[in-house]
This record gives sequence, C-alpha cells and structure tokens, in this order.
Amino acid sequence: MASEIMTLNMGPQHPSTHGVLRLVVELDGEVIQKITPHIGYLHRGIEKLSEHRTYHQTLPLTDRMDYLAPMHNNLGYVLAVEKLLGLDVPERAKLVRVIMAELTRLKSHLVWIACHALDIGAMTVFLYAFRERELVMDLYEMVSGARMTSNYFRVGGLSRDLPAGFEQKVQEIVDTFPGHFDTYEGLLTKNTIWLQRTIGNGVISAEDAIDFGISGPALRGSGVDFDLRRDLPYSGYENFEFKVPVGENCDTFDRYKVRLVEMRESVKIIDQALKRLKPGPILADAPQVCYPPKESVYNSIEGLIHHFKIASEGFPVPEGEVYMAVENPKGELGYYIVSDGGNMPYRMRVRPPSFVNLGAIEKMAKGSMLADLVAIIGTLDIVLGEIDR
Repeated sequence: MASEIMTLNMGPQHPSTHGVLRLVVELDGEVIQKITPHIGYLHRGIEKLSEHRTYHQTLPLTDRMDYLAPMHNNLGYVLAVEKLLGLDVPERAKLVRVIMAELTRLKSHLVWIACHALDIGAMTVFLYAFRERELVMDLYEMVSGARMTSNYFRVGGLSRDLPAGFEQKVQEIVDTFPGHFDTYEGLLTKNTIWLQRTIGNGVISAEDAIDFGISGPALRGSGVDFDLRRDLPYSGYENFEFKVPVGENCDTFDRYKVRLVEMRESVKIIDQALKRLKPGPILADAPQVCYPPKESVYNSIEGLIHHFKIASEGFPVPEGEVYMAVENPKGELGYYIVSDGGNMPYRMRVRPPSFVNLGAIEKMAKGSMLADLVAIIGTLDIVLGEIDR
C-alpha cells in the first residue's frame, strides 16, 4: 500500500518557531519529506525606509532587525557609513564597541540556549540563562537608557561615554559567567535525553553549509573555520586573542558546543578590552558628522545650533558604494549602502544571517522525524525580525 503524504502547517503561532514563522511541512507518517518556510509576517520595510531618512535617522531602525543583538546591528551600519566617509574612530570608542558587541553576543546566546533547551524539554537551563541575561540587560540600560533597542553607537563613535560603575559591573560578569556556563554544561552536555535529541540531528556537511551561504555558529558547527572577527577584522578585533571553535559531526550537538565555547571566548575578549580601556575621546574629530557634546548643546547657542543642524539636515556622504559585514551572534550581518553624495542612503540592502541560514532548514531536516524539527529550528537560532527586516 502506497504511503500518503500529509501536509501540516507548523506555525505561524507555534512556540518553537522563535517568531512569527509558518513552515509548511510535508510528512510521510512522522518523517519529513519537504519543508517550505513562509515569511513576511513582520516585514517593516527598513531598507526602503532608510532611503528617506538621514544617515543618523536610519540608525534606530537597525535595532529592530535582530532585536536580540541590537548593538551588532548598529555596529555593522555605522562601520559601513564610516567606511564611506573614510572616518577613523578613537581607540576608546573602538574598545567600548567591542565590549558592548561581546556582551551582546553573550545576551543573544543566553536567549538561544534558554529557548533551545526549553524546546527540547529542559526548563532549568531556561531559568538560569534568563537570570544571567538580566545582568547584561542592566548594562545596556546603564549605557543607553534602554534594555533592548539601545541605539548607543553613533557614526564616528558613541552617543555618550561609559557611566560611573560600568567597568566594575562588567568585571563582575567576566568573573562569574564562566561558572554559569559550567552549570549549563553540567545540566546538558552529558544528559542522556539531550544527547538523544541533538546528536545526529540536523546534519549538514561543510560543503552544503557553504553552498547554502550559512554563516556564524551554524557554519562553524559544520567544521568550517571562519569568523569575520578574525578573518576580516573590524573595530580592532585583530588585536585580541580568542579561539574560534569548530564542530566535527555537523549536527545540532556540535552547534550547541560551538556556541558554549563562543560565550567563554566572548568573556575573554571583554576581559582583554577592559584591561586596555583608557580615558580618551569617544567621537571622531569630525564636527560636520558627529553631534557635539551634550554640555555644549545645553550651555552654548553654538552647540545647540550645531546639534540642530546635524539632527535636521544630516550630513553629506561622498558618492560611492560599500559593503561592510560584522560577526553577529547568528552569523554574517552585512550592509550594502549606495550613496549619491546626499544626506540619505540612495540604496541600502541588508544581508541578514537568519534569513540566509533559514534557507538550509529543508536540507537539515529532510528524512528526520517531525519532533526533530523543533531542535533544528532551535539550533539555527533564527530571529524573524531580521528575516523579514
């Protein structure tokens, strides 16, 4: 008797799809034959909106893409604009950017391990990881006043310097987080159920991962030794010592191990940056691009006019085009910007890692059981905000 193919909708409200995602799954019994992702439920037209806003006004839009890693979104954008301008950023601003970017990587990976573990049935890790994430969110609030959509970086540097007590709080994270990672590993790495649900699940070879354009931990989990921070460094990452972990078996368990090691390495990078942090300017010497200090705005008419002029009119960017990519927690986040010499991007396109990585879900899941699809979605660590942009 011939088997009957059954078509099921998984989502868009399914709790394990990590956003408003609809997967049309074709099943032979409980074995996956085909998956078709349906996206667009969150589409906000950020790329098109940016073409009608000045370069500074576009910056807050980027927070809303991967809302778990807003400072990486900001960083990629400001680096692209600075590249067009030929603008050099002060050393202190570079170090603070690295610290905040790696804290953001920790924050994003903590949400990943919490939700991934919960999807597979491990609730304790979820509670612990969100407890630690709150500490990073507190630091976000200290520097920017916001816990998610931070909008802290600026073209040319930072919106403000670090507040008093910030470095001590970061040092506490450096000192305590490795112990928390040990706890996660103690709960999961040798857990029989965890191993059964992750080993041999969602296998994708290095060759296929490259062909699909996968990047980030998902690519490194397939044994491809590539990390933009090391191989195409930016913001002074070439001056830091850190290890790039890679997997061997190309499965969900390997991607789990890669992200755990990445969190440990992020702590090491933050520690190195803290030790190098010295007083100094936080904005480039470019008054035509950078906002004046708040003290000047509040206490002098010249400062107020200067601020108003940049805020209302923006600044011209030399004609040209540029692509700039950063190592977002999910993978390669790239900005392609075309300038016609005006004060707004003529065109802007974003290369979001979640969107590209999602394209490999059928390759990873075909032939697996339906229950394994939950683990595969989790191992990709997608955020629908940047898939739909």
